[in-house]
Amino acid sequence: MIKAEEFVEAARALGYGTYAGVPCSFLTPFINCVINDERLKYISSANEGDALATACGAAIGGRRAVAMMQNSGLGNAVSPITSLSYVFRIPLLIICTHRGAPGVHDEPQHELMGQITSEMFDLMRVPWETFPMHAQDIGPALQRARDYLERERRPYGLIMQKGTVDRHALKKKTPGLPTRAGRLVHADTRRRTPRLTRNDALRHIIDLTPAADTIVIATTGYTGRELYAIDDRVNQLYMVGSMGCASSLGLGLALAKPEKKVVVIDGDGAALMRMGNFATLGAYGPDNLVHVVLDNEAHDSTGAQATVTAGVSFAAIALACGYGLCVSGEDSGVLDRVLQADDSGPKFAHLKIATGTIEDLPRPKVTPPQVLDRLMSHVGSRF
Repeated sequence: MIKAEEFVEAARALGYGTYAGVPCSFLTPFINCVINDERLKYISSANEGDALATACGAAIGGRRAVAMMQNSGLGNAVSPITSLSYVFRIPLLIICTHRGAPGVHDEPQHELMGQITSEMFDLMRVPWETFPMHAQDIGPALQRARDYLERERRPYGLIMQKGTVDRHALKKKTPGLPTRAGRLVHADTRRRTPRLTRNDALRHIIDLTPAADTIVIATTGYTGRELYAIDDRVNQLYMVGSMGCASSLGLGLALAKPEKKVVVIDGDGAALMRMGNFATLGAYGPDNLVHVVLDNEAHDSTGAQATVTAGVSFAAIALACGYGLCVSGEDSGVLDRVLQADDSGPKFAHLKIATGTIEDLPRPKVTPPQVLDRLMSHVGSRF
């Protein structure tokens, strides 16, 4: 058994200062130790996939990051592991507990995942080893992980067994998060006919996001492809998978690069998929984060099947979750308000748009790692 601070200090020496995760009883002393340390950043995520995406965002911003989770939630992280960190080649450390390990009595819901945890890592091509159980093993384990991360630029896993870490008391019950009196603005209550196209909205966003001081993250599907078609700028990142994770990636990046405005362009389907992240952004989101939902009430890139957003007030939800300024409407002025605002906290825009896309919509000719590398070079960060 090790002491939590032994691992935390060894990790700190290698540059690990950002932790995002979902609690597990096996992780409790470890998480408590991180929360207690004012020099470390802990983000309590709504689910394991968002934790992993937030850790990826921090890594892109030059902060070495750790994603923590229980193995029963590993399924929530499969998409960002396989279509975000793997595809873009983002190195990060994953600490996953091993509930239901063979031969260890546990609750029935952990039985199957306990049997297949290591195989899940193998299937996702994430090399792993057992989380160190003795102090003298911590440094070598972290160094093996670091060597792999630097060489391959992909995740490395540490699987934690029961009873690995000694108890560590939590000194503060709350993470000291801000309480904001946000503003909700309905910019235009009239139905615009016809609605703006996605192309109109993206062109307006480009005009308001100069490359020198902004980073733009576009959700998967037509949004990223249209943004690329309009102007393939060095400050843009096109998500090609991990649907719903653009906002959690943006959170990690905004926290890591406070000098840059980080603009996340989401879709209604993606926002619905991981709406729990609204609360995480409302709690931890800094002033330089802007979250835009372009809502055409459809899954446009798969045939325009309807979503359920016709009656959903995303801006009211964002306000209730703790965002600062929240604006909704059907006019491009919605974008002007949030992208030029100086309100405290993260800003949110809900803009209704039309379905459809431009003719002969291209796919990016630059690979995801190339897009990421040029963005990181542009903002002056490295893994």
